[in-house]
Amino acid sequence: MSSKNSAGLLDNLWDASAAKGKSEPDLLLYRSNLLGSDKRITNYGGGNTSVKVMETDPIGGKSVEVLWVKGSGGDVGTIKMDGFSTLYMQKLQSLKALYRGVEFEDEMVGYLPHCTFNLNPRAASIDTPLHAYVPQKHVDHMHPDAVIALAAAKEGEALTKEIYGETIGWLPWKRPGYELGLWLAKFCNDNPNAKGVVLGGHGLFTWADNAKDCYELTVDIINKAISWFDTKTRSTTFFGGEKVSALPATDRQAIAIRLMTAIRSMVSGQQPMVGHFEDTDTVLQFVNSNDMSELAALGTSCPDHFLRTKIRPLVVNFDPQATDIDKAINATVDDLENSVAAYRKDYQAYYERNKNPDSPPVRDPNAVVYLIPGVGMITFAKDKATARISGEFYTNAINVMRGASAVSTYVGLPEKEAFDIEYWLLEEAKLQRLPKPKPLAGQVALVTGGAGGIGSATAERFLQDGACVVLADIDEPALKEKSSQLAARYSPDVVHSVLMDVTDEQSVKEAFDSAIMRFGALDILVSNAGIASSAPITETSLELWNHNMSILSTGYFLVSRKAIQIMEAQKTGGSIIFIASKNGLAASPGASAYCTAKAAEIHLARCLALEGAPQGIRVNVVNPDAVLRGSKIWSGDWLQERADAYNKSTDELEAHYRDRSLLKRSVYPEDIAEACYFFASDSSAKSTGNIINVDAGNVQSFTR
Repeated sequence: MSSKNSAGLLDNLWDASAAKGKSEPDLLLYRSNLLGSDKRITNYGGGNTSVKVMETDPIGGKSVEVLWVKGSGGDVGTIKMDGFSTLYMQKLQSLKALYRGVEFEDEMVGYLPHCTFNLNPRAASIDTPLHAYVPQKHVDHMHPDAVIALAAAKEGEALTKEIYGETIGWLPWKRPGYELGLWLAKFCNDNPNAKGVVLGGHGLFTWADNAKDCYELTVDIINKAISWFDTKTRSTTFFGGEKVSALPATDRQAIAIRLMTAIRSMVSGQQPMVGHFEDTDTVLQFVNSNDMSELAALGTSCPDHFLRTKIRPLVVNFDPQATDIDKAINATVDDLENSVAAYRKDYQAYYERNKNPDSPPVRDPNAVVYLIPGVGMITFAKDKATARISGEFYTNAINVMRGASAVSTYVGLPEKEAFDIEYWLLEEAKLQRLPKPKPLAGQVALVTGGAGGIGSATAERFLQDGACVVLADIDEPALKEKSSQLAARYSPDVVHSVLMDVTDEQSVKEAFDSAIMRFGALDILVSNAGIASSAPITETSLELWNHNMSILSTGYFLVSRKAIQIMEAQKTGGSIIFIASKNGLAASPGASAYCTAKAAEIHLARCLALEGAPQGIRVNVVNPDAVLRGSKIWSGDWLQERADAYNKSTDELEAHYRDRSLLKRSVYPEDIAEACYFFASDSSAKSTGNIINVDAGNVQSFTR
């Protein structure tokens, strides 16, 4: 079974019983997932693993040696068997005769598909030759913070020798590719007793002849670096010591909310961006330090880091020591416009002075990482997962800078080398292979009544087309169940839930703040929270009247007011959708409180459409009728009350509503969700102040 190590060291997670009886490819998968489970070993999508296996050639039936290696774009922590490329080793060795030198090394990638074994469709990565030309069967290439701290130190080679002796060698920085594969092969031939090598500015390679030994070697080599740094830096003041103190957590979050809204408005010119906030101890130690600005300007070292974070972050001009924090926040928001513009100008200049004749066009020039003294780190990217992972990568970079600067001098990659990685034609080709963004990619929707039938169906419809969704509801058990279901289907990254009472102003504020903290933005509000009641006017109590008004009128006012405040601050427009009812247009006997409240809701939407239009905020209404399936309002007295009003049994009610419609069809939550999607999407970009009836046809509710 796995053994536990002392605090700070990696655990040996190898389980002999779990590994027993596995084939070599299965052991590769097992080893890969173990290594990728700890971000101290490698970051998301970083590093790769391989094994050389004897397989039966499907043509001829002979036994041939095959390289199994993580394919392009995969992640070792979550990889499955179909994530590995398989290539004939003999053909990979034959490529050496075709190699025309370092200036032509990129063309070697085009030969890799010709080496594919058994028609495997998984594309091989640029690191394939590095694994192929190491003579040992099992090879790990990881990006551990502790080892990259050596790789990014000015005296990295000497420090590597001090820690490992002749066990682990050193190769100076070289861009990943075929030439580096040949360098690694030469190192192995020249140093037959070595068990691995540190690649300057990059990471760690280790190798062995069986899966268990390779895994345990990798863990041991990383632990040696962790222990060495712990001993050397035990009394070190990192990053030049503390310049400012961290603000209290509640203040940090409040400031982050203000800044995320402001930054989002400035960086979403090419596409909507989603934000992520980090204020871990690691991040706070860095952003609060004396050396933060100087180190941040040097850029990151490991290519995996800056491909996710850009070469350097933007340091936000915020004074956490100000006596008037609100004034300091306002000053920072005012200054951000200039800071963001200056960053874009600098990035364009970086592109111009480094571009090659065949470089791809300049990409989005906005920063990904924003460092705020006293507060933490914000990252913005095209989707939530990318924003979160970018934050993880910059945290890795902070760990590297802390280690390297504590024992030596931290060295980032030369600017030209960094540019040639970022705008590498092979990297561009990988980006071009990515699927096109879905229509709602980068947009954030909040759905009230999100645990009910219409709310959850609408949330799912938005998730299908790429939105991030916040489910808001007062029913905590139902909210937990529904958000768990959607997170399991679409990823926890894109689903967030908040308890909210739409009639409580503070509850509404806290819920929207939580949404901004999670995603950094709000683009779509679906105001759907509802109740229903039925009683003759003579039996309608003031309490019942006020209850309808508080949820269906006041509640819609509170959530839409808050949404508009956020959308106006973002300056990117937005869409607000009210779920009203046929009863808002057509009177119904015995339901005056409900009908009047729904009519008020519809008129509120018209008023908001007038006010929101100058800011590009569209406000529209979806009018359902008789959505029985999955609707929470039909689970109480309303079902019996409406059945009594029409002299029907509850079992007959759905058929009654269907048969009275012009189209003789039942209306389901998914039908309402489709109308909401229309109003949320660009398909209705020129529509505001409108009503869509989704009632299978009811002449009484025809709009006039």
